[in-house]
Amino acid sequence: MKNNAHPYPRALVRRLPILAVLAAGAALLAAGCGALPDKPARATLYDFGPNLAAAAPAPANSPALPPIALAEIDASMRLEGTQLLYRLGYADANELRPYGQARWSLAPAQLLHQRLRDALAMRRTVLGSEESATIARTEGRVPDTLRISLDEFSHYFESPSTSVGLVRMRATLIRGGSGGDRVLAQRSFAVQRPAPSADAAGGVKGLAAASDAAVAELVAWVDQPR
Repeated sequence: MKNNAHPYPRALVRRLPILAVLAAGAALLAAGCGALPDKPARATLYDFGPNLAAAAPAPANSPALPPIALAEIDASMRLEGTQLLYRLGYADANELRPYGQARWSLAPAQLLHQRLRDALAMRRTVLGSEESATIARTEGRVPDTLRISLDEFSHYFESPSTSVGLVRMRATLIRGGSGGDRVLAQRSFAVQRPAPSADAAGGVKGLAAASDAAVAELVAWVDQPR
């Protein structure tokens, strides 16, 4: 045997560069797979919780009230989505910030509309806009219409450790007639309730409690004789 003879077969020697390239590619692929990001965390969905009061019977001896038309609640563009918003009142109260991994199941105006409709329906028939128009055409009478504008719906931090759920809305009661519509009454409501924790879950509880309190005040106002 010659001294310069290669210890491996010639065919294997020719394939060594190819095998090296394949091994390097496999190593790069394995490294790349290890660097892939994790799946994005799914946002937690929140609502106001079960409305147990809606299933309760109407108060005894409470007279039925005239039907009312409840329009869809108007809201600013920022409140039309499902983001859960907060404000740092101690830093910059003018900036609305969204929680990254928390969402409402519906837009706040829709959640409030459901709550308000259920509360009003305990003592009267609640109509939509189309139903109200149908009654006006067929029976010649126009139910009063309640319009709501949602102006504020946020988890408001008074300090890093103290916060509230803050709800502000404006209600307008409109009475229609042969001479056209007229404003029967109008009032603004501002309600806040403590948030039990300084996070999204705490903000949800504070906002749900503030919403229920605001709805109760609004219904009491609507039910007043006029």
